[in-house]
Parts: sequence; C-alpha cells; structure tokens
Amino acid sequence: MYQLNLPAFEYRVKAEAQRKLIFDVVRKKYVSLTPEEWVRQHVIHYLLKEKKVPHSLVGVEKGITILNRPRRTDLVVFNNLGHPMLLVECKSPLITLEPKVMTQAALYNYGYGMDYIMITNGMSHVYLKIDKGLRKIQPVAELPLYPFHQP
Repeated sequence: MYQLNLPAFEYRVKAEAQRKLIFDVVRKKYVSLTPEEWVRQHVIHYLLKEKKVPHSLVGVEKGITILNRPRRTDLVVFNNLGHPMLLVECKSPLITLEPKVMTQAALYNYGYGMDYIMITNGMSHVYLKIDKGLRKIQPVAELPLYPFHQP
C-alpha cells in the first residue's frame, strides 16, 4: 500500500478469496483493503490517537439523505449528545483534492450541519471550520483536539 502523510499505526490484514482485508476497529470487522480504505483506516487511528476522539463517537460509512438523494459519508465524529461535529471525506492517494471533491464534502455538510470538515487523500489534507453564525467556511491549519473547540 501507499506511504501516507498520516501517523503509522499497527494494523491487521488478511487475505481472503484473492483479496486483501484490513481490520476496522470501529466497525469491528475486516473490510476490503482498497486505496481509499487504507486512507480511511489511517484517519480513524489519527482521530482516535492524536485528536483524542472517543472510539464510540466515530461513525464509518454513515448513510444520509441530502436533497432527497441517499449518500454515504466516509467518517462522522459525533459529540456526546449524538450531534455530528466532524465530517471526513477520504479519497484514494491517486485522487487530487480538486474543487469537485470540496463541493462533495460541502454538499454532505448540508445534510449534517457539522462544525468541521476534513478532506484527505492521505497525502494532502484540507481542514475547514464551519461558522454557522456567519454562514462561512474557513480553512484552518489543523483540527483542534476533541471536542474540536478552537481556543
């Protein structure tokens, strides 16, 4: 797999029916090891270890309806009350983070109303803070520690 610009972690992989699987600690099962999944697993561990997100508040591949169309998010981090705080959109390292990727994440945010968005291909990361009062999206250098309150 690809060397990513995210902290390394101890992972478990296995081969089954001519495909590789990686263990997802959130879903508690092995899932197909695609380039996008490799990025997602790195981000999960980054959020748990570096940003101190409680394991139980991470949702993987959550289904939502936006403008009457079903969509699926890569990762959602919730607060203790079950309200979504962070949307993470993961792409393969081969995908460039171009404007249409940003538009996809912003559209997903329309359905959830997050405080932050993280968009990553494992190599490059974009962090956006949503100012609901001003109705603006502002780039930030990095995510603050959970529960994501800026000083």
